[in-house]
Amino acid sequence: MLQRNIRRKLALILVAFVMANTANLPGNFAGRAASLAGAGEAASSGLGEQPVSGQTTPETRAQVSEAYGKLPLSFEVNQGQTAAQVKFLSRGSGYNLFLTSNEAVLALSKGAAERQSDVLKMKLVGANAEPQVTGEGVLPGKSNYFLGADPKQWRTNVANYAKVKYAEVYPGIDMVYYGAGRQLEYDFIVAAGADPGQIKLSIEGAQRLRIDEKGELALSVGRSEIRQRKPFVYQEVNGVKKEVAARYALVGKRQVGFEIAEYDKSQPLVIDPVLVYSTFLGGSSLDTARGIAVEDGFAYVTGATASLNFPTTAGSVQTVQRGFNDVFVTKLNRDGSGIIYSTFLGGATIDGGMGIAVRSGSVYVSGSTDSVDFPITAGAFQTTFGGSQDAFVASLNSTGSALIYSTYLGGNDIEEGRAIALSSGGDAFVTGTTESLNFTTTAGAFQTVFGGGVRDAYVTRLNSTGSALVYSTYLGGAQSESGLSIALDDHANAYVTGNTQSSNFPTTAGAFKTIFGGIQDAFVTKLNSTGSALVYSTYLGGAGADSGLGIALDDYANAYVTGSTTSSNFPATAGAFQTTIGGSLDAFVTKVNSAGSSLVYSTFLGGAGSDSGNGIDVRFGRAFVTGSTGSASFPTTADALQPALAGSTDAFVTKLNVDGSALRFSTYLGGSGADSGQAIALGGRVFVAGSASSSNFPTTAGAFQPVNAGGSDAFVAKISLFH
Repeated sequence: MLQRNIRRKLALILVAFVMANTANLPGNFAGRAASLAGAGEAASSGLGEQPVSGQTTPETRAQVSEAYGKLPLSFEVNQGQTAAQVKFLSRGSGYNLFLTSNEAVLALSKGAAERQSDVLKMKLVGANAEPQVTGEGVLPGKSNYFLGADPKQWRTNVANYAKVKYAEVYPGIDMVYYGAGRQLEYDFIVAAGADPGQIKLSIEGAQRLRIDEKGELALSVGRSEIRQRKPFVYQEVNGVKKEVAARYALVGKRQVGFEIAEYDKSQPLVIDPVLVYSTFLGGSSLDTARGIAVEDGFAYVTGATASLNFPTTAGSVQTVQRGFNDVFVTKLNRDGSGIIYSTFLGGATIDGGMGIAVRSGSVYVSGSTDSVDFPITAGAFQTTFGGSQDAFVASLNSTGSALIYSTYLGGNDIEEGRAIALSSGGDAFVTGTTESLNFTTTAGAFQTVFGGGVRDAYVTRLNSTGSALVYSTYLGGAQSESGLSIALDDHANAYVTGNTQSSNFPTTAGAFKTIFGGIQDAFVTKLNSTGSALVYSTYLGGAGADSGLGIALDDYANAYVTGSTTSSNFPATAGAFQTTIGGSLDAFVTKVNSAGSSLVYSTFLGGAGSDSGNGIDVRFGRAFVTGSTGSASFPTTADALQPALAGSTDAFVTKLNVDGSALRFSTYLGGSGADSGQAIALGGRVFVAGSASSSNFPTTAGAFQPVNAGGSDAFVAKISLFH
């Protein structure tokens, strides 16, 4: 039987060795527990030795201490010698351990001259409040307590055990305390099929928690420091033990989880998620992140900022804000503790970044600008502002210190650059919206004329130097369309999603849905590499308003789409995770086959409030989604980082299984205000970016910016999630 053993060794590093002293324990442990004060001298060693009678000398105490220090650690069953809620107690070198039904209380001696104790409490978050607690491995020694003159108060022949087992602290998970020499250790024994993602330790009484360079968890308690050694995690299959690399991670105020490296995917190992880092990113005004990309563990983020004091770095392209609202481009280091570079990008009016991509350290950004003086490079495709608002495409070098190129993209009306993707040769593929009849298209493109309505979608391919168009095409019917997300396959075919209000939006024969469904449909369109023809194009929606907001591809050219829907008849497939709409507005996740002819799966994702899927990425056929939710009933999993809605809206992060029938992981992420996840990217971990107006949005210790700087800030979060 496969067992997973999560072992955490607790090595006690104390200032000085003294005999056990638990006087003046706080709270419910005061009183009876205080009777153990001086127990090593006046009563018993508590480890099977006879009482020491009479007054002891320093030499006698030293002899007792030396012998005591060589004895193995043991656990006494409580037979009335301490507070009633204690099940077992243990004495170590300079500490006493009290084990209750749901808590471990460690009392650390301050020194021989002080009859006080520093107290550390460790409790499992969300665990069984009344697990079965039993001693295992009866030891030959007995403890005897002859306190006071009344024999009724004496306790004799108290049994000692080698281990204490807590059964089913979480479903399928036992916890065992034991000694290795004089060191206290504890294991989590996780049965096959159980979920260790439930395990989280809450620690009270420590002035400081930190993870040192060795990966050990150091807890400062009074003048003492307790160290929990780096976690030992392994799989045991057919008698063979295989260690899995693991480390601690601080996952909230006074709470500890752990992070697991890659493991044998053929074995049913499930581990808990860890918030590796989470940081605000902003100044004193309004800031929001709209796009994120990951390369080599570094997160690259873009968005819009109205903050004059948005954090920038010396030597970056633009260190000073020039308009009411500027683009920002920021590269964070791997642990989220600092920024490698950060720059404004903008002119005298309003500018914002929407999409971002990275290759070999060079960053490519798309967005929109109202500025006639937006920074444009010589030789770029379009160096003159076209109208009231243009799209832009800009590329920055690997240090963020210079523009490789920057170009306008637009006609004489309004354009937005909503998303960007890169080919292997460095061509930039951009989608967005245009209201211009003279938006630049290329000869031979699929649609060279504006379709109608207020706006059309467009798809444009720029060459690697930003100096010319490879192709550019409208994409729309007689009403209004928006191109909102784009992805590329290995052959430079572009996959676009967005929304359309046109009954004559261009679809292809044999596509999944060729008839317009209602008020507004999502669409999924695949263009060939030259932009001259549609490989497939389909509506996706029901009778209400539907919009595709994010698209990603797997290795087999299946398209995964997320967005929002008000349609109760949005196409959900049999066996999908959620086949009925949860509220007035739900997110959805849909997998379209490689031919665009059918749905592999399609599911609602939401609760009773309003929910929207804003970003999606795929790994090994599993969809990772982020967005916003106002639903207290949004579906979460048992291992959620945050199981409940904290504010008016929270971000969410959700992972679906391969066939879309179940959630592998789902969590809220937010504080007491309005927060939203806007973009997601995978790069060994899950990276999420968005906006947070909550002053108490969850951030991690050591994060670059742990505090909201004012108004609404951008946020960037990195989550370890392997299962």
